[in-house]
Amino acid sequence: MSIWELLLAFLLVLLMLVALLANVLVLMCFLYSSDIRKQVPGLFILNLTFCNLLMAASSMPLTLAGIIYRSQPGGDQVCHAVGFLETFLTTNSMLSMAALSIDRWIAVVFPLSYHSKMRYRDAALILSYTWLHSAAFPIVAASLSWVGFHHLYASCTLYNKRPEDRTQFVIFTGVFHTLSFLLSLVVLCFTYLKVLKVARFHCKRIDVITMQTLVLLVDIHPSVRERCLEEQRRRRQRATKKISTFIGTFILCFAPYVITRLVELSSVVHINSHWGIISKCLAYSKAVSDPFVYSLLRHQYKKTWKDMVNRILKRSSINSSALAGEARARSLPPPSE
Repeated sequence: MSIWELLLAFLLVLLMLVALLANVLVLMCFLYSSDIRKQVPGLFILNLTFCNLLMAASSMPLTLAGIIYRSQPGGDQVCHAVGFLETFLTTNSMLSMAALSIDRWIAVVFPLSYHSKMRYRDAALILSYTWLHSAAFPIVAASLSWVGFHHLYASCTLYNKRPEDRTQFVIFTGVFHTLSFLLSLVVLCFTYLKVLKVARFHCKRIDVITMQTLVLLVDIHPSVRERCLEEQRRRRQRATKKISTFIGTFILCFAPYVITRLVELSSVVHINSHWGIISKCLAYSKAVSDPFVYSLLRHQYKKTWKDMVNRILKRSSINSSALAGEARARSLPPPSE
């Protein structure tokens, strides 16, 4: 193995371990907290978490083996199954993020009618569509034998080995990425920009009230006034940072891989194999960032996993205290008659 391949293999191992640990922690929070399970967005997050876990447990290990051995890992049937699963999971993850953005848009733009517009039944219908949409493309690809080991990405994915099917495969790939990546990106941008517009409007109203209050309170201490103004600035930046993170991570992780797949269809441009694997690792890194972006850094999830840790530590301290008490009881001499 070259130094580049060694570094890429190390990076992929790191991504795989962090993705497994972070997504398992999200799943544990979902199972532990009844409040999280009651919320409709929890269904979308649960679906996204399962997609990320399956990706980390199936596609990433085979890609790692492909980097190490520089050839197809396992037999054709295993590679076809993993390639089918990877296409399904990637599309499902993208559509789940779009569903989460729609949920936030309804909650922020239509707060009074949110509970009537986004119920468990509505969320289940949206998830049913994402599964049907995600399964349609790999089913077509598998039926046309367009799934296999691709040396450029060292992974089992969409791949056409027959030159006579090139035109059909180009059309299929373009439609696939249009209705998965591009559609999800358009939904993300539309919904989150609407959310940002509403958030900025509310910030302006709060700022006006704050400034009027500061003007009336002439005897207020300068440090208090400065803290109020600083909180105004933070409030204006908070929504922008969150929405930039949602859209930015989606583009940063998926766009290089999708663009590479589209450029690859042209026989004019030569793509370096190292870049192909890097773009694949960037797509895999979305399984690492999703638990933090959508779950673990939110207040409710932070509180949940801290409660779990405290409960485990408290139980271990009770057990250790009981064991210490038993040891002391054994060391004492028996009572005299």
